[in-house]
Amino acid sequence: MPRLFTALELPSDIAFSLSLLRGGLPGARWIDPENYHITLRFIGDVDHRTANEVAGTLAQVSRQGFELSLSGLGTFGGRKPHSVWAGVSAGDKLRELQADLERRLQRLGLEPDRRKFSPHVTLARLKTASQGDVAAYLALRGDFRTPPFEVGRFVLLSSRDSRGGGPYIMEEAYPLAA
Repeated sequence: MPRLFTALELPSDIAFSLSLLRGGLPGARWIDPENYHITLRFIGDVDHRTANEVAGTLAQVSRQGFELSLSGLGTFGGRKPHSVWAGVSAGDKLRELQADLERRLQRLGLEPDRRKFSPHVTLARLKTASQGDVAAYLALRGDFRTPPFEVGRFVLLSSRDSRGGGPYIMEEAYPLAA
């Protein structure tokens, strides 16, 4: 059974900029740069028939490409942070693409994604990092920004059941109109 999700890839120069943020946070397990992405919709473990239906319905998406940039760092987990992320300066085009994917996947009978769409790039998973260390890390690097980059496609990725952070396999790529 494949574990699927849709995502946006990052250009190599943007991934390199993110990779320079690695280190300086005790207890962090850093994501490998080749696995950086912006998740659009987690689909989950599905049978092969459903995976084929997902791939087929995503091929029907007709949207324009757009620009994105990354801005700022933060954490998920509140008082017990469990991950560090880079924020995405999300415009209407990104939100419209994500909503379109959500609608199409629900029409296939998949459960709605209960989490609010919060576009980000996960940089590290945290198990033993202290709140103080995380705050110090963010204080030094929190003003991170990238120049805008073009988004010309989205992808369907699969992963094996693992401890997060990849490796991911691109199953399909879906171009966005120029």
